[in-house]
Amino acid sequence: MTDTNLPLDEIDRRILNALQVDAAQTNSELALAVHVSPPTCLRRVKNLKESGVIERQVAIVAPEKVGARLTAIVEITLDVQAAERMDAFEQLVAGDAAVMQCYRVSPGPDFVLIVQVADMPAYHALAHRLFTAHANVRNVKAYFSTFRSKFETRIAV
Repeated sequence: MTDTNLPLDEIDRRILNALQVDAAQTNSELALAVHVSPPTCLRRVKNLKESGVIERQVAIVAPEKVGARLTAIVEITLDVQAAERMDAFEQLVAGDAAVMQCYRVSPGPDFVLIVQVADMPAYHALAHRLFTAHANVRNVKAYFSTFRSKFETRIAV
């Protein structure tokens, strides 16, 4: 995968938009929806995957249906912001299943995390495991979601 933007034509865009709505459709269904032949569609999807435009195809699970009822948005400020210390923190949180997303941000805190856990005791356990026990964390500020009014995974292409 390269960091450069792949030139996408209208067919690629239609394929990406259709897959973002429903990635479980068959190649024949997708080809019909985007108005190309099944072999063309298959080749295009393969190219989009190989080039890294399509990172992965997943099922999106409803958190409340599987017991992950508490969403926290957590700001983290590290004590030392040296590159190796930032990398070490990223590796630490990447290994924790409750951390759904991790962003390096600027200005303000060093990181913003999106965390999904069962309840407040589970959040406290996560906070101890990742923040309290981690010597380089200086400040933690958590916001707890009371209602999710929008959740989207689709990127406009």
